[in-house]
Amino acid sequence: MARRPLILVSPSLEKCGVEFHDLSASLSVKYDFAILQAGGIPMTAPVTTDLAILAECVRRVEGVLLTGGDDINPDLYDAQLPRAIRQTVEPTPDGGGRDLRELILIREVFQQRKPLLAICRGHQLLNVAFGGQLIADIHQQMPAALNHQRIDKAGELVHEVTLTAGSLVARICKVSKLGVNSSHHQAVLHPAGPLVATARSQDGIVETMELQPEVACKRPFFLSVQFHPERLTRNHRAHRALFKQFVAASARPGN
Repeated sequence: MARRPLILVSPSLEKCGVEFHDLSASLSVKYDFAILQAGGIPMTAPVTTDLAILAECVRRVEGVLLTGGDDINPDLYDAQLPRAIRQTVEPTPDGGGRDLRELILIREVFQQRKPLLAICRGHQLLNVAFGGQLIADIHQQMPAALNHQRIDKAGELVHEVTLTAGSLVARICKVSKLGVNSSHHQAVLHPAGPLVATARSQDGIVETMELQPEVACKRPFFLSVQFHPERLTRNHRAHRALFKQFVAASARPGN
């Protein structure tokens, strides 16, 4: 039997965990289930900002998954964000430690050329990592946009996104339009640096990003999505395929 690739999964944090009510790592089991279903073994990343430790973590695994969760500190992408909008932001409970930790992981993924799948917050943080901005609150900054905060239907398809023909996500999903769930109030509107939008919702929100072709050809796998495919793998082949291809890329020799 082929060796199952190890996938490093970056967790959220919560102020009061189950044991002793400490600041705790938090991770939906649906991420683990999706990776296991695709043939990988999930490993939760340690809650540290030690560069050497995180670099070693990336070296020891075959792929990295960035998950959803808390909002990103707006000082990282828009220090002049109006107060009324800033008040809608719910940053990490560790004073920005998660932001720094995952920025380090992104850097190490690029330096070590490891496969990366980034979901929701991870998708947004990638844009910030390359110097891009975010829509900090869709409702206030894009009042005509779709309702993207459909947390009440987190495991259901609530709107469609149009995929760029020939893109990685289109080749994986084998469709031109993909039904997605939606549970976010922040978003990417303009991809930064080497990133390119390969799916958008009808209001212009970037729903998937990939690397520009001249950069992507040097990487084993790179995809970020604004939606939550881990919540849709049981009933939707296209979302299951995203994890299957990510894990397959992680299992290839050299990763």
